Amino acid sequence: MKVGLLTGGGDCPGLNAVIRAVTRRVADAGGSCLGIQEGWRGLIRGMFRPLTPEDVDPTIGMGGTILGSSRTNPYKSPDADVPNLRRNFAEAGLDALIVVGGDDTLGVAARLINDFELPIVGVPKTIDNDLELADFSFGFDTAVNVVVESVERLRTTAESHRRVMVVETMGRSTGWLACFAGMAVGADYILVPEVPIEVPHLIASLRRKREAGKNHAIVLVAEGARYPDASPAVLESDAFGHPRLGGVGSLVAHAIDRQLRAETRTVVLGHLQRGGAPTVHDRVLATRMGLAAAELILRRRFGTVLTLRGSQIADVPLESSVLATRSLDLAYYQDAAAFFY
Repeated sequence: MKVGLLTGGGDCPGLNAVIRAVTRRVADAGGSCLGIQEGWRGLIRGMFRPLTPEDVDPTIGMGGTILGSSRTNPYKSPDADVPNLRRNFAEAGLDALIVVGGDDTLGVAARLINDFELPIVGVPKTIDNDLELADFSFGFDTAVNVVVESVERLRTTAESHRRVMVVETMGRSTGWLACFAGMAVGADYILVPEVPIEVPHLIASLRRKREAGKNHAIVLVAEGARYPDASPAVLESDAFGHPRLGGVGSLVAHAIDRQLRAETRTVVLGHLQRGGAPTVHDRVLATRMGLAAAELILRRRFGTVLTLRGSQIADVPLESSVLATRSLDLAYYQDAAAFFY
């Protein structure tokens, strides 16, 4: 078999481990892999590179994706891009396609399966941990550790200057990153999209701690956090029509500075959370996902996407209905809130 492989959407630690595992498993079965560069854009434009086990073997510890990525949506200009995509797939002689991505990238794959029965297997990934398909997604553990390391560095300057540091994390419309990282660093308060911001409670909590002798504070805010009866702060929209969130950290910092009368600073971690070498957990999970995806291809179980429940990898039909967003389990937030006295 000749198998195409693309990575789409935001880059994510562990993607190269998936590429490596797929390439090795397919080669061991007598097939070959063709890397498609820059996500769906590469299939639209015919941007390919051969993948061999020797080429990809050293990449397991590398962040990002050696194939490149993009947020290209073929269905934004379907009259031109979809026919080009199908033609390049055929001309490359591909027997199947493995698509590694989040809800947008996999959503395109689901439409291509439905519209043209393209032989596709999907692999879910996201640093936001917000896919219903997986209890925990590869990339999330690495991103959480990056946030934790960054906040622990910020704590020293917060202590030195007696400041409140408001740290804005990624996460889109969910609070997994902010909640897990906040619990791990002992944040004084955590704000997530699933729980509307209550400024009076936030200020009262920080004030009690100051009166008890704590002269600094760390507040983690997920980028999708919002005030009651208000929409999240938006910077712009992407090719899929989704808003790019950001700016809520500054709003929260302004409220703290004004009402608590404590010097407050904002730090937006942004794309730092996507970068760097994957953790051991993410390398192992991504490798397992790559091997499982290749096995589905070799068994010709097309039109499927991998799932992770506990430690068990399985597959379900790749349809738009399975690409639901998974909100933060509030049991974690309730545990974190025990420290917001």
